[in-house]
Amino acid sequence: MAQRHLDPTDRAPAGASPGPHTPGDPHPHPTPDAPPPPPHSHPDTDALASYLRAQATEFLRALRRHRESGASPNGASPAARSATPPAPSTGHVDTARALRHAARRLSGTLHTFQPLLDADWAETMRPELAWLSGTLAMEHAYASRLERLLQALHRLSGSPSLPAPRPVTGRTAATPVPFATPPGTSSNPAPPTTQPDRGNLTVGAAKAGALLDRQLTLARTRAHSTALQALGSSRFHAVADKVALLASEVPLRATGPLTAPAAATAADLRPLATAAKDRLADAVAALPLVTAGSPYNAQALVHGLSPDPSPHPQDAPWHQVRLLLRLHRYAVEVLTGAYPGAAADSGGTEGADGCADVRLIAAGEALDRHRDASEAAAAAAQAARTPRIAPATAYALGVLHADQRHEVEAARYAFQHSWRKEPVRLP
Repeated sequence: MAQRHLDPTDRAPAGASPGPHTPGDPHPHPTPDAPPPPPHSHPDTDALASYLRAQATEFLRALRRHRESGASPNGASPAARSATPPAPSTGHVDTARALRHAARRLSGTLHTFQPLLDADWAETMRPELAWLSGTLAMEHAYASRLERLLQALHRLSGSPSLPAPRPVTGRTAATPVPFATPPGTSSNPAPPTTQPDRGNLTVGAAKAGALLDRQLTLARTRAHSTALQALGSSRFHAVADKVALLASEVPLRATGPLTAPAAATAADLRPLATAAKDRLADAVAALPLVTAGSPYNAQALVHGLSPDPSPHPQDAPWHQVRLLLRLHRYAVEVLTGAYPGAAADSGGTEGADGCADVRLIAAGEALDRHRDASEAAAAAAQAARTPRIAPATAYALGVLHADQRHEVEAARYAFQHSWRKEPVRLP
């Protein structure tokens, strides 16, 4: 069922007529390679329309690659896929990432510049694109979270590196590397001059890794199935229809019979981009940057042992800043013309000036690490709440949780360190 979706990019060659609509074709739209329509009357409106068309084209190209990838990433039957966790191919992962990035940019741009677009269309499209982006992101999130936690287990155990990746099917506990000895376990530590044998994890650490592997692999398998079902649903087909139309025609707001100065003001992108920047600045100003990255952030320990599985109370403002930073970055891409697909859309070089704010890049990377570490810590805490696990396993998960919360503090410090720097432009 998940592979029945049709490709809105499967059309006639560029420059050819799309031809009559056939009964079995739900996407009677031109190909993303078709020449763009004539430019609009205002340069700023042209920039917004070009950006939206470019992202819609990237979306359709990714959808075409997904369709060409076959009926199943593994070539397995539905019964076999339900019996074993899927191991998505590189092409499937890259296609999902490209679809997710294009949908995210479209949704963020509609949010920032909605006053310049048809209100009903933007209000309908934005939540659908957000739904698609979020659905496609879950599988990658669970896979990267598991990898992060297993790497942390081996790092905390003194292993120089994680063992070679294992196949997703038939997963077994990693060939271990020793972990800290749990309290109450007798041991004879080696002399200081002798390197300890790091060839095996302790039982607690190995069981903690196996528990995380089992829980997160199951969650990733479900997310994979959900993503495939979403890509074959009528809801997704409706989104693809609208994106295919967007690749050729951007539904701008009708300004009516305005004078030339009034029309220029209505089409100016800068006030809306400035508003996005101001929202980001206000959210950053509300963060406790003075205590960010403190060696002992006592406030961050509040509710640390609470049985409530809700997210950490300190994390929500930082996650909000991450989303606002992304919206600001997309608005900058629209204004400067430096965005993926700019060369294909305009026929010129990549971007208008080829510049990128180094501060935004560094701050975004720090907030991505913050999100990853906070979610990994939550996963470790959730695993520790599993009933009837051994004390040594719970101890290992507790150390892992504390390590990831320390990574959260380090990411906060890296953000405030990069944010307070003067903006620097890459040549």
